[in-house]
Amino acid sequence: MITVIDYKAGNLTSVVKALRAIGADTLVTEDPDEVRRADKLVLPGVGHFAATRFLADRGLRQAATEKIAQGTPFLGICVGLQWLFAGSTEDPSVQGAGLFEGMCERFTGAMKIPHVGWNSISVDPASRLLRGIEEGAYVYYTHSWRAPIIKETAAVTNYGQPFTAAVERDNLMAVQFHPEKSSAAGRTLLENFVRLESC
Repeated sequence: MITVIDYKAGNLTSVVKALRAIGADTLVTEDPDEVRRADKLVLPGVGHFAATRFLADRGLRQAATEKIAQGTPFLGICVGLQWLFAGSTEDPSVQGAGLFEGMCERFTGAMKIPHVGWNSISVDPASRLLRGIEEGAYVYYTHSWRAPIIKETAAVTNYGQPFTAAVERDNLMAVQFHPEKSSAAGRTLLENFVRLESC
């Protein structure tokens, strides 16, 4: 069973639909106890970083980080990736989970913001989440804030400046792009996640 955390942010329905399309049993919840019983966790989200305050207010932050520490497979998507970092300059008053180093910052330069549409990724061939996805594959983005490139970066995209497209450490994984909108590459990613075993 894949538990999808509902924190009232964005693309939950389309993520659930994509998971069910590949045969995954899913449960959508905002109940911390259900999160603690999860076999796998997905944290989706489109919108403002401040929405992640809901996670702390409802006890979901604590429940999710406990499961991550236990080795439960976890997939963050878009804002779900940004939440894993220390925070975001979009709303410095809201703390991220701090599981990866650095802050998410707004794109700078002459490129149109938000970054919306298809862009290519440079993939770490050692990534389990991205296994089977070709170097230079195109995936779908919609965001204005970017995560820094760190040692756990598993894929990079360039939009005026390089940024983290995916992170991976053991069973803790996240992507800035939207697999549910990324055609064959997105389907492969979700299938890889569904097949993961707990550490």
